[in-house]
Amino acid sequence: MRRFASIILFLAILSNSFGQSKNSLLQISHLTGDFYVYKTFHDYKGTLISANAMYLVTNKGVVLFDAPWDQTQFQPLLDTIKKRYNKEVIMCFATHSHEDRAGGLDFYRQKGIKTYTIKTTDQILKEKNEKRAEFVISNDTTFTVGQHSFEVYYPGKGHAPDNIVVWFEKEKVLYGGCFIKSAEAKDLGYLGDADVKEWEKSIKKVQSKFKSPKYIITGHDDWKDLTSLKHTLKLVQEYNVSKTSNKSKKE
Repeated sequence: MRRFASIILFLAILSNSFGQSKNSLLQISHLTGDFYVYKTFHDYKGTLISANAMYLVTNKGVVLFDAPWDQTQFQPLLDTIKKRYNKEVIMCFATHSHEDRAGGLDFYRQKGIKTYTIKTTDQILKEKNEKRAEFVISNDTTFTVGQHSFEVYYPGKGHAPDNIVVWFEKEKVLYGGCFIKSAEAKDLGYLGDADVKEWEKSIKKVQSKFKSPKYIITGHDDWKDLTSLKHTLKLVQEYNVSKTSNKSKKE
């Protein structure tokens, strides 16, 4: 009887721990090798929406690609990384100017972490009187940090006028941010700063430049389906056809 009670207690604890993990404000998943995807959440117009970002563990320190959307997780992310790997975050890249990507630039800059954006992102943040990165980089720049190298690439306008992607040639990891929609997305989402016509051209540039990715990290929702980039192109093309058709009808 005592053994049975112990088993029940163990299962209850296990179930509770899984529940806490699922409901955690900061959820971290191992991608491959030294790559990790982390998910945070934000209340957008009454709906809780998740945002994906990524970090890379190198022998020189940890590199963040986008900050948490949830400001309460800025510090917990640093604490978790320090506890797990006994390493400091040394760099942070924002893949465009929206809050779910660039919102943590000032926080991390004040922590002594080197922060980076391209010039267009910096100009947008300046015009909006928002906090900017410490370093402004060229649209297409290759970095080597410890044992890892990656390329920051600006394909052109799309979800935002300044959206960049990051490519890791050795591991075939494509970090797309909000430039790439999840394969489960039903539409293109927020288009307040988008140029959907140019987005189609930009996607084709990414497809041509970065062949056969093994992993594609999207900005929101599920990121495990490799058809996400093709699906984004399909959504963009359907949107553009619809806009052209509606314009013709009005004329």
